[in-house]
Amino acid sequence: MRAALLLVALSVLVSCASSPVDEQLDVQGEPRANVTVLKPARVESMRPQRPESLTLPDLLYAGLQALDADRLLTPEGDNAFDYFTRARALDSDNDIAREGLAAIVERYLTLAREAIGNGSFDAAQVMLDRAQLVDSTAPDIARARGELASERESGDLFFTLDGSEVSAQSDAARAVLADIARQARDCEAFFLITAPTDAVARWMFSAMRESVEGYRLRGNIELSSQTGVRLRLPESVLGCGGE
Repeated sequence: MRAALLLVALSVLVSCASSPVDEQLDVQGEPRANVTVLKPARVESMRPQRPESLTLPDLLYAGLQALDADRLLTPEGDNAFDYFTRARALDSDNDIAREGLAAIVERYLTLAREAIGNGSFDAAQVMLDRAQLVDSTAPDIARARGELASERESGDLFFTLDGSEVSAQSDAARAVLADIARQARDCEAFFLITAPTDAVARWMFSAMRESVEGYRLRGNIELSSQTGVRLRLPESVLGCGGE
């Protein structure tokens, strides 16, 4: 928007500089051109402002942009946390900055829970640590840590698949899914398929079902950025899946 306004101002200056010249009569009655020399127009720099010179509205806008792009704590100097923190330094009661920081925490919690559901426990730990760095007082962080600890001890089986192979419905992806389906059957496990789209998830289920013909797989589908399968093992089953 700032760039657009500068362009408008620049176009006005250009139009003024190129306006028709006035005509006057010389002493012999012949028309002559009276050219008015204008001073060179001052053009504002189109380069972005240096970070330290940003005003409060600039910081809030940059923070919202970074938040929308998932630039939460990185890169250094161009992330949502940095912009909102600097905005609060200028106005400690600013609602947009406060809500922006809360949104960063919520985003990290979402990513953490998604990682927990896929068995990516180390990644979940990283997400929770980042959420705590933003706001150590957020009560949902402690609850998420409890969920992580519980899931670590569940004994469930987690399988992370190559998303590109699954999307291409390759033979390699089909073979992996067939092996998972047989383990689900042998362990009497409840499956949870995670995939970025419903179509991909349903193909995964179809490939699993075809490999254990005659056995009724039980499970669910959940949309996620990660592609994988989780087998929830019943407590009565011991030593399943090589455990």
